[in-house]
Amino acid sequence: MGDERFEGGWQVDGRCMNCDVARQLAPDLIGEVDGRAVVLHQPHSQSEIRQIHTAAHACPTRSIRPPTGRLDAALDPFPLALDDTVYLCGHNSPHTAGANSYLLRRADGTVMMVDTPRWSTSLAARYEALGPVTDILLTHRDHAAHGRRYADHFGARLWIHEGDLDAAPDADCVLRGTDPVEIKGGVTAFPLPGHTRGSVLYLADERYCFSGDSFYWSRTTADIEVADSVTWYSIEELAASLARTAHRLHFEWLLPGHGDRQRLPGDDMAQRLRQLTARTRELRPRPVDFTAMRW
Repeated sequence: MGDERFEGGWQVDGRCMNCDVARQLAPDLIGEVDGRAVVLHQPHSQSEIRQIHTAAHACPTRSIRPPTGRLDAALDPFPLALDDTVYLCGHNSPHTAGANSYLLRRADGTVMMVDTPRWSTSLAARYEALGPVTDILLTHRDHAAHGRRYADHFGARLWIHEGDLDAAPDADCVLRGTDPVEIKGGVTAFPLPGHTRGSVLYLADERYCFSGDSFYWSRTTADIEVADSVTWYSIEELAASLARTAHRLHFEWLLPGHGDRQRLPGDDMAQRLRQLTARTRELRPRPVDFTAMRW
């Protein structure tokens, strides 16, 4: 398929899993029709060409195909700086349902990886070029697929919560219970059971919230939302977790595994999180339905 040519220009092939990653990165070029991504219009400007290449290099199924059938490696921007501290890994993995993963630089020059992109030695070398990677922080079981491999390659510690330990039974550090745990200066783990039994979010510098799949920014509602239609453990437990934890979370950047990212003033985020806590308390269990996600 790598050499297939598309006379109509850029296309999305049938492997698309509708993970929303491409729409986050190229929202004016990639849309959604009938539960899958589509190219809304062909890129023309250099900015649009860079955007669609960024989306294509992140796509977990490699479904976004250029007219030549082969992506330009020179236009692969990952790891992509979101600011001077956090980078988006890109190259999302089909084994983590296409989840986003991040690199967090620390003041001492070291780096933490939050969840994992697809595995390759060449990608690992890119990420390690930012600094020695000391910790792989898994937010929950669904995003654990490549954790051990990256940890072994970097000589890093692999973290997971006991509630999801069977997804990474060889983890080096196991979080337990529901009390916050300091990982390293300025980085704290907050167990947040709900999406899964062992879901965790990581708060860094009271600025960055790596929320896993516990909550995300929805472009549809222009607000913070929980994925109540894709809750594997308990929406009631998630409501209790938010009630116990939300008032302790102060951040500007919301950086989820699935769903969009957003940066807002800390007071705005805090108010939205309080409102989300109240809304989640009113939710009731429902069958898992990926098509009901409000991206």
